[in-house]
Amino acid sequence: MFRLLVFLILGLFFSPKPKPTLFLIGDSTVKTGQGKGESDMWGWGSVLDAKFDTTKINIENHAIGGRSSRTFLTDGRWEPLLAKFQKGDYLIMQFGHNDDWAINDTLRARGTIKGIGEESVEIDNVITKKHELVHTFGWYMRKFATEAQAKGVEVFICSPVPRNNFEGNKIKRTVEYYPKWAAEVAKQTHSHFIDLHESSAEVYESLGTGKVKELYFTQKDNTHTNLAGAKLNAENVALGIKNTNKTTLKRYLLK
Repeated sequence: MFRLLVFLILGLFFSPKPKPTLFLIGDSTVKTGQGKGESDMWGWGSVLDAKFDTTKINIENHAIGGRSSRTFLTDGRWEPLLAKFQKGDYLIMQFGHNDDWAINDTLRARGTIKGIGEESVEIDNVITKKHELVHTFGWYMRKFATEAQAKGVEVFICSPVPRNNFEGNKIKRTVEYYPKWAAEVAKQTHSHFIDLHESSAEVYESLGTGKVKELYFTQKDNTHTNLAGAKLNAENVALGIKNTNKTTLKRYLLK
């Protein structure tokens, strides 16, 4: 009996600490399909594990194609994740591509109000047949960030990956657009920011649109990357983490 008691006490003090989890949320540029390269399309979240020591950290990619920051919430995908979060976990999120859509239409009805303000609009969603209060892109991103942080989760916000969309020799940039708004929300919520849009755009610009299409994008469109393109974006996410001050996530990166 005494020996059993000793073992129980030792177990309480010396039991291995559970591994933290890095959660990923976003759209198809983070995870396309089942994340197995269907139609030669890969999201960067499907290959990010190659940058980490997965004996020390778990990685769960919950991104899903076709979703905006709004429909990731209204589809019921956020609340189950929020319930899973534990203190010491991490969250990386990247939305924007599908937020730039109609707020209410018969095809997707997934758009958000542009910007990061508190304005909203009431609609009768023609797809879901439900009354809905639609907010800005920034409102949804703030909700994810602040609710995760309240659970003790360290949050990273990525600007959306660039499309193969050139104007002359430069990737097209719009001042008032999702990369800027993602950065502003990160600042508002004291989240870490990774300018994935700019870091990958710089690589694209060094090569030119034709070479970029050949090397990094599926032949089907100029939004979804092939495996090499996903690896490039994952590399830039890892570099963003490495270059972030005051984050414990970098300790899990492979050297």
